[in-house]
Amino acid sequence: MNEFRQIQYSEGHFPKVSVIVPVYGVEKFVEHCAVSLMEQTLDGVEYIFVDDCTPDGSVGIIRNVISRYPDKDVRIVSHSVNRGLPAARNTGISLANGEYIFHCDSDDYLEPEMLEKMYGAAKENDADYVWCDWFLTFGQKERIMNEPHFSEPLGYLKGMLAGRAKYNVWNKLVRKSLYDGNSVRFPEAHSMGEDMTMICLAACSTNVVHISLPLYHYVKREGEAFTNSLSEAKLIDIRYNINNTVAFLERRLGSSIAEYIAYFKLSSKFPFLMSDDPNRYRLWSEWYSEADSYIWKNPQASLRRKILETAAKRKMYFVLKVYYKLVYSFIYGVIYR
Repeated sequence: MNEFRQIQYSEGHFPKVSVIVPVYGVEKFVEHCAVSLMEQTLDGVEYIFVDDCTPDGSVGIIRNVISRYPDKDVRIVSHSVNRGLPAARNTGISLANGEYIFHCDSDDYLEPEMLEKMYGAAKENDADYVWCDWFLTFGQKERIMNEPHFSEPLGYLKGMLAGRAKYNVWNKLVRKSLYDGNSVRFPEAHSMGEDMTMICLAACSTNVVHISLPLYHYVKREGEAFTNSLSEAKLIDIRYNINNTVAFLERRLGSSIAEYIAYFKLSSKFPFLMSDDPNRYRLWSEWYSEADSYIWKNPQASLRRKILETAAKRKMYFVLKVYYKLVYSFIYGVIYR
């Protein structure tokens, strides 16, 4: 059942921002998320919660929260069957009336002024793509993740492809016309790596703005990591999304960024090296080997990354294992636990 509580806007006026929140299996976390959305300081926001046939009490918790904010423009829409995260995002986009779209994951939360600051920056600079810094939250600990600054779209796109700028979906505000005018949607039935859609949107941008403030809390859960559980289906999804993104960029920009597409392939398979599993290392070697010759050409890659990639290329797996055990596991398993 779909539920609507829409605010009436004057003729010719629409919401400033449409916030899309996929909901599935998040009853332990969604109250904090929903409250942080309802407490946003920006007015003229519509909230679209997409119930992807969640099996738990998440939707009831959302109803309870929004009942305390009767002046908010809220919809709860439900899928009749579970269709996955990209489909939930697309459902929200199809219903959105806002000038800009913001995607929020339902187990994370926002700083109260996030939407106001992002929308304000978008309007002040006539930008169609805005991104901000964010908090990486581990239980009671947090780390500020500073995003790189770029003043023009091509530089930002290259930063994403080179692995310097993150293409996370949830710290970005994008003009809705960028989705509709370029037929950009999330890859239904291919959830792993669906954030790469933000690269396609960046390639379509004409003006971009970075806000150097951490405004979004990405909450890292126990045991959550790219390499913890990579089934064959997830690997197929990742490969599909990489190939789909590359094809989109080639259609739009031709061969002008061929070198950066090679950097993107290297960046996309780099997480395989954050493991002590030789099978992951072999996957790195098998995927996009044509890009390996670009390891030392990427001007935006760190020296650490180039050394690890070179070790993988030369099959010096002991270097990767030592790094994972002594550095990576210590930082993320102890310091930020």
